[in-house]
Amino acid sequence: MVERRQFSGCMQGKNLRFLEANNTAPVQQTRVGFLLLEHFSLPAFTQVLDTIVTANLLRPKLFCSRTFGLGNGEILSDLGLVIRPDAQIGPEALKDLDLLLICGGYRTELKADEQLISLLKLASKTDVCLAGLWNGAWFLGAAGLLDGYRCAIHPEHRPALAEISKATQVTSEPFLLDRDRLTASSPSGSYHMALEWIKGLHGKALVEGIEDILSFEESRYRRTKASPNVSVSAPLREVIKLMDTNLEEPLEMEQLAVYSGRSRRQVERLFREQLGTTPQRYYLELRITEARRLLQHSEMSQVEVLVACGFVSPSHFSKCYSSFFGYRPSKEKRLSR
Repeated sequence: MVERRQFSGCMQGKNLRFLEANNTAPVQQTRVGFLLLEHFSLPAFTQVLDTIVTANLLRPKLFCSRTFGLGNGEILSDLGLVIRPDAQIGPEALKDLDLLLICGGYRTELKADEQLISLLKLASKTDVCLAGLWNGAWFLGAAGLLDGYRCAIHPEHRPALAEISKATQVTSEPFLLDRDRLTASSPSGSYHMALEWIKGLHGKALVEGIEDILSFEESRYRRTKASPNVSVSAPLREVIKLMDTNLEEPLEMEQLAVYSGRSRRQVERLFREQLGTTPQRYYLELRITEARRLLQHSEMSQVEVLVACGFVSPSHFSKCYSSFFGYRPSKEKRLSR
């Protein structure tokens, strides 16, 4: 029986959906509500929604979501698509939420009536985290709920927020998480805001898994990366690039050191301090992860895959694959067919 191996943290996210597919451990579900305002930014809304839906693909039932309107009618998005919310927002709805996102847009009117102001204040008092997308932060500011906070808002609406909420630090950042306030100024900012929020709840590996899924559709056959090792130093990034471009004929440690202009001890220290693993282990995990991708998304045979990923024999490849994924490479699902 092959002993199971665990991916190190830096590669765990890319393989999360394969390693934890049968995980039935109970989870604490986070309840998310979207308050859709007239002419709200549909891309900003869907960026957040897609992110939490993808998180549920990796770890089922982590999140549940509902959409709300200020009334009972349909709401027109900025793209002209009509959305019918699940329910009208009210005090009772707040009892079932952990996060409420105010979804604004470029043409969303900066006007908050007393009912909305009271509702947002009640949400704050009941420990519901509050978020604003596009110009959603303006409504939080109008309710006095951004005093002492840093926030992000679309550039068009920064002066308006600064005027109505003078105790708020209005920034030019694309997104910000400041304690129990989350704000984003654009669809891209909304996506990264959601990722950062999820990382705080469930860790970096889950976020890396989400990024891997949402960036992969660019090509089924060419390797793509969401944000390749943005958290590592330039010297370590150079070593990882060398590994990444030399999978078929893996470089020896001495070669990695020489080509990167570092000593072997320096390279090992970079991996240990920044990724919590060894260069050899990272290299193996990189190759076995690429092998899984090729088996799933290409027409290459098992032998062609093992050669492309630098394994010396079918038996060695099968043993490594089984140790990480719990089954032989011949059992891998061929998604390309």
